Amino acid sequence: MVTAAAAGVLAGARSLTAIAEWINDAPGWVSMALGFAVDPFTKTVTVPHPTTVMRLLTRLDGDALDAAVGAFLQARSIGRGTTKARWRAVAVDGKQLRGSRAAGGKAVWLLAAMDHTGTVLGQRQIEAKSNETPAFVPLLQDLGLENTVITADAAHTQHANGRWLREQGAHYIAVVKATTPACSSS
Repeated sequence: MVTAAAAGVLAGARSLTAIAEWINDAPGWVSMALGFAVDPFTKTVTVPHPTTVMRLLTRLDGDALDAAVGAFLQARSIGRGTTKARWRAVAVDGKQLRGSRAAGGKAVWLLAAMDHTGTVLGQRQIEAKSNETPAFVPLLQDLGLENTVITADAAHTQHANGRWLREQGAHYIAVVKATTPACSSS
């Protein structure tokens, strides 16, 4: 169902209702290609009820899904025989998901890490009453950061983040703005 939901979004669905409708209206050959079973008696493809699709998507753990997709993409890029570079570059940035709404009608924000080959290595949803800063370390903690250069915006220029990155064997490029407290020589 998750693959079918992704296909629905790629086809233009912009809401849970539209995704569920797209799955229900997809041609039989598309539904079979997405893994839905053929009823042995009627020979029709059985797709989940729209309510089932919406329930699944609202209960889906976005961070777990992102981790699984990120691990899959990393394994795929390693399997292509790519040569490992001495340094890896990873950009960290947050974005609002256009057209999204969480509980209370607020837009959904994600903090993502992407390498310079275009692979999203991970994403974390930002809590509604928070900001990107607390999600920085949890986003990066499972990525294996040795010999990695991290770039991020000024919101992540925090002493604790710099110390943590050094402990992981990573390097970073920090953006310092006038609003950043004066740095000590640590």
